[in-house]
Amino acid sequence: MQEPVSGDMNMASPPLKTPVANPAANPRRMRRIIAEDPEWSLAIVPHLSELCLQHIISNFEKNPIVDRLLPEHQRKVLDRISTGLPLTVTANLISDEGYWKRCCTERWAVCDVSRYGGSWKRMFFERHLESILKYFIPNTTDPNQVLEVIPLCKEYVRKLEIDQFLPPVKLDQNKEEDDMSDSGSDVGVDELCMHHYDLGVLTAALSHLEELHLTYGVKDCGMNFEWSLFDFTYQDCCSLADAFKKCHTLKVFKLCRSKVDDEKTRVLIRNLLDHPCLVELDLSHNLIRDRGARAIGKLINRSKLEILNLCNNRIRAPGAQAIAHALGKNSTLTSLNLRINCIEDEGGQAIGHALLTNATLTSIHLGGNELSEPTATLFSQVLAQNTALTCINLSCNHIGLDGGKQLLEGMSDNKTMTEFDLRLAEVGQESEYLINQVLKANQEIARLKTLYQPNSLEEKSPDLD
Repeated sequence: MQEPVSGDMNMASPPLKTPVANPAANPRRMRRIIAEDPEWSLAIVPHLSELCLQHIISNFEKNPIVDRLLPEHQRKVLDRISTGLPLTVTANLISDEGYWKRCCTERWAVCDVSRYGGSWKRMFFERHLESILKYFIPNTTDPNQVLEVIPLCKEYVRKLEIDQFLPPVKLDQNKEEDDMSDSGSDVGVDELCMHHYDLGVLTAALSHLEELHLTYGVKDCGMNFEWSLFDFTYQDCCSLADAFKKCHTLKVFKLCRSKVDDEKTRVLIRNLLDHPCLVELDLSHNLIRDRGARAIGKLINRSKLEILNLCNNRIRAPGAQAIAHALGKNSTLTSLNLRINCIEDEGGQAIGHALLTNATLTSIHLGGNELSEPTATLFSQVLAQNTALTCINLSCNHIGLDGGKQLLEGMSDNKTMTEFDLRLAEVGQESEYLINQVLKANQEIARLKTLYQPNSLEEKSPDLD
């Protein structure tokens, strides 16, 4: 047999060895047990405790178990149970804020928990109840929707902000005429049919309700707009007034943009007299005139009111005089807003005289009230004598140049006023500039007082021991 000659280029080289495949690349070879299920593996068999937790989570609605679990197991269950569980199961069982945070963020895009005292659970139940009331249609929606949720949320609801009330669905016009002709009644159909949800049952059951913000109207009505959609009927007013009697914890009541007139104001005020807790009343953007203002003046001294907002109503000089008369005897009110009324100089001077004796009011807003120089002359005396006021707003009036000089003279010795709005009051640039200089000096005095006051309290505290 002829041996290959060294250097023979025509001879074939020995075949190359093919690389052996990595055994770990084949998961079938790596499994110790070959099962029919290709996804099965010993490596992913969960612990028995995990299987138990999965069973608890999947059957939580039928058999809710939380308190008997270890803390680490409780955390896993609360992080994984569905936020769609019935409130009858979760309301009084789960207090974990993490779970209620998930409920809130999954339901609403904007969640500002600071407006709810930092409590996610309170936020959920307040907004859940608000949504039910906003879309409640009288004579159509089942009242049990509200009645069933009250026992679940009554311990957590502190504030309700309801910015719309839906009216009942109108019947066919021809059918309405037939019904009226058959009954022979002369009562208007609209007034009978347009009443809204009665809050009486709700306020009686919510034992911790402190704030109630209401607006009677319909949002986003589009091409279905009718003025009747924004009616606050007399029946609504009587129902709301009765609800006040049942809510002894109410501190803040706001009824804005609801076409509240004098008659309805008097009905509401009658039921707010001598209320044990009410400290803030907001009836802004309504139709209140002088008779309603007189009723409010009576309330000022028969309540614990601290903040009163009557902005954008139709109060004239007699109504302002009634409020001023009450203000002269009052010792609780700290803020009064009469912006965008028409009290004129007669009403403005009455309020000025009241402020010469009042020692508790710190803020007053009289912007847009057709005030002029006579009111400014009296307010210059107020600025010189009253040491409680820190904020006055006389913007959008006709104070004039001479009125501006009078106010500047009153401000020359004032050390407490820190805000004085004279925009669009025609007082002149010089007077406005000099008044602002006094305000800056007073603001610095107030700032220094806040800095040194805590230190003085700390220095006195050892003497108490």
